[in-house]
Amino acid sequence: MKRAERRRRATAMLLVAPLFLFLLFSFVIPIADMLRRSVVDSELPNAWPNTSAIARQWNRTDEPSEAMFAALGRDLKSSAEARTIAIAARRLNYALASGRSLVMDTGRALRGLAEEPASWRDTLIGINPDWAERETWIAIAAAAGPLTDFYLLRAVDLRRNAENRVAPSPPEQSLYLRVLGRTISISFTVAVLCLALGFPLAYVVANAPARTGKLLMVLVLLPLWTSLLVRSAAWIVLLQDQGIINAMLQASGITGAPVRLIFNRPGVIIAMTHVLLPFMVMPIIATMKTISPSHMRAAISLGAHPAIAFLRVYLPQTLPGVAAGALLVFIMALGYYVTPALVGGADDQMLAYFIAFYTTSSSNWGLAAALGVILLGATAILYVVYSRLVGLGQVRLG
Repeated sequence: MKRAERRRRATAMLLVAPLFLFLLFSFVIPIADMLRRSVVDSELPNAWPNTSAIARQWNRTDEPSEAMFAALGRDLKSSAEARTIAIAARRLNYALASGRSLVMDTGRALRGLAEEPASWRDTLIGINPDWAERETWIAIAAAAGPLTDFYLLRAVDLRRNAENRVAPSPPEQSLYLRVLGRTISISFTVAVLCLALGFPLAYVVANAPARTGKLLMVLVLLPLWTSLLVRSAAWIVLLQDQGIINAMLQASGITGAPVRLIFNRPGVIIAMTHVLLPFMVMPIIATMKTISPSHMRAAISLGAHPAIAFLRVYLPQTLPGVAAGALLVFIMALGYYVTPALVGGADDQMLAYFIAFYTTSSSNWGLAAALGVILLGATAILYVVYSRLVGLGQVRLG
């Protein structure tokens, strides 16, 4: 019996192993690497090893010493000659408004320096007075690695000031909390609209005759068989000023001129609701199919009005499907990128757009990873709240 049990467990592990490996390499490892990139800072240490080493030992309250200026000057000169100065310039530009020009201009000035100066402090400050600013050295120390909180603070519109204290970013640099709020607002609106449209549809599909229900289910799943890019592009055709919807509104006399429905918030919400509606409908249908029709008949036979019977008997039994569908739609909407990028305007882009931008356009992997951590954290909090609510509901039903 023990051998049979071990054989059964080994067989089960072999069957589960492909799925485990798939999740490990496609989900766990990428997320772990994203978390690592949000706190690891290696660009400046690779370009300026001496400056980074001495900046890590600086207490960030005393004035920068001559040794710090000397290490910086030597690293600037050597990186300019080795053509790796652009890496350091890019990293400092994340924290300083003129960080790139400061580094590149100083590197060009030092490239032709034949002898080492008597005072690196005077030389660097003579090239650019910004090297004497404490904020510049705070930025260098924050980028000295190997770990940093710069990207995570930036992702929530915070930064370290000249006194090395965490403070709000200037208004012109405060962006990401507003984008996160916009992302949550759009996702919540889409989830509510999907629920309002999907619940009646799910009720009809779940309670229709078998043949009709199968046909309706095919119609529900049909949008999923079409490419997301094609569906988003189709909404551009429908919602544009000369599109079908505006033509119908003007032909019916509802509007006298085209209504702007594209490249704005309404267009994003309409397109995302259409794309995500099946993910709301299917969990609700699955729950409704498990509800026996005899429950409603029993309530009505006991004198309850059909509307009261629906609200008091039928609706509570659908809440697990409603909660699952709402959670699924909301989480999927949080990470949406293609539809807002195509249908929305500049003020309608969601957090995923900025993650993609920093990954593909500016190569700022640290900030992209930090924004991903914020999005992951919001999703995790939502899932914990959902689990608590579902758990409490199960306890009460028990």
